[in-house]
Amino acid sequence: MLELKNPHSVLAALATRARDVLEIRLGDHSPHGAWQDVVDSARSLGVPVRTGRMPGGSSKRRAASGDKGGQGRRTPLAVAAVRDRSDVGIDELFSSAGGDEHGVWLALDRLQDPHNIGAIFRTAAFYGVRGVLLTTNQSAPLSQTAYDVASGGLEHVRFTRVGNLARALRQARDAGLWVMGTSERGEDNLSDNTLDRDWLVVIGSEERGLRRLTLEHCDVVCQMSPRGGITSLNASVAAAVALTLLSRS
Repeated sequence: MLELKNPHSVLAALATRARDVLEIRLGDHSPHGAWQDVVDSARSLGVPVRTGRMPGGSSKRRAASGDKGGQGRRTPLAVAAVRDRSDVGIDELFSSAGGDEHGVWLALDRLQDPHNIGAIFRTAAFYGVRGVLLTTNQSAPLSQTAYDVASGGLEHVRFTRVGNLARALRQARDAGLWVMGTSERGEDNLSDNTLDRDWLVVIGSEERGLRRLTLEHCDVVCQMSPRGGITSLNASVAAAVALTLLSRS
C-alpha cells in the first residue's frame, strides 16, 4: 500500500481508480488548496476522510521548519492510503501499435532513482506516451516517492514490469514498434527522427546507460547533440528531451 503525500497524485487516483483509495488522513489543520479538492472529491466518492494529529510533530513545528506538506521530508499535512496500481500485460501495452496515428512508448533499463522514474512518468503523461516498460532487476520499485513525484502521471500511463528486457524489446518489434536506444555514443542524431512510425524509446540507467544486450536489440541508437561542455543528461531529462523532439511532428 502507498501513502501518498502529493495531493495531485491523490486527485489523479481518485479520478481514475477511486476504489483503490482507501482513506484520506488529515492532520490538525483545515485542508486548503489542492488538499481541499482531495477532501471534496473523496467525500463525493464515499472515500473515508479522517482527521487528527499526524505522527511526527505539530503543525507549528512543520511551519517553523518551512515544510509545505506536499512532498517534504517532515510530517505531511495529509496523506492518502492508496493501493498500488496494477501492471498490464505486455500484449495489452502494445495493443495500440500499428494504427493510423503513430505513438511513442518508453522502456527504462534498470533505472535506480525513484525520483527519475516519477519524473519520467509525469513527462510521459504530458506527452501522451502509450506505455512504459520497466525492468524488475536492479531497478527502483514503483514506490510512493515515484507516485508523488509523478504528480498523477502514474495514473495516466500504462506500464509493464519485465524481468527480461531483451525479450520484451523483441515483442515490441514483433508488434510493429521501432526500438530507439539513447546513448551519448549513438551514431545517429535523435533530432533527425520524426514520429513517422511507432517508436519505443529506451532510456538507460543513471550510471551505466544502456546495457550491451539492450543495445543489440535496438533498431537505431541516437544521441542528443550537446552544445556545451556537458555531454550527458540526467535520465529523466533525457527522456523529456527525446519526447519533445519526437513530438515536433
